[in-house]
Amino acid sequence: MIEGILEGSPDAVGVAVIRLDCGCRKMAAVDKNGEPASKIIMYRDQADAICDQCKKDNGAFTRVTEQFISWTKPEPAEEAKKQIIAKVLGVVDETIH
Repeated sequence: MIEGILEGSPDAVGVAVIRLDCGCRKMAAVDKNGEPASKIIMYRDQADAICDQCKKDNGAFTRVTEQFISWTKPEPAEEAKKQIIAKVLGVVDETIH
């Protein structure tokens, strides 16, 4: 899925991935400035649609279990990655994926 998002987003430096407690995921490509480089895609593995809870609350942030950015190769510099993570995910995580 990440590769498909990147393929359709030539300006992307990574894909933000947000996993929810229900098993659904939100994903979107981000550019070097931390701006969206694709639409947000919500999906659930081996399912035809997202769950009913996500349909109701659009994957509320209170249900997030994990979030990270999967970077393209070559990856941006560490300082740039920290700035993008802070802008996109709202956190600065010392363990950058």
